[in-house]
Amino acid sequence: MIAFMQIAEILLSIALIAIVLIQNKNVTLNLSSMSGWMGTTTKRWGEKFLHNATIIIGGIFILNSLLLFVMS
Repeated sequence: MIAFMQIAEILLSIALIAIVLIQNKNVTLNLSSMSGWMGTTTKRWGEKFLHNATIIIGGIFILNSLLLFVMS
């Protein structure tokens, strides 16, 4: 069981890294834009799916890590 969970940990980490790297990075570090109204942005279906997938896979990754810690 522990071997299966270790393999799942590796696969989850690879999936999490891939999903984070795919996401759009339209963020600027311009300090002048921080003071004013930046406008409202809505996530479209693709961005929303990647955002939700990141949260879900991250949660499963943390849960798997905690279970591995308890079981070993």
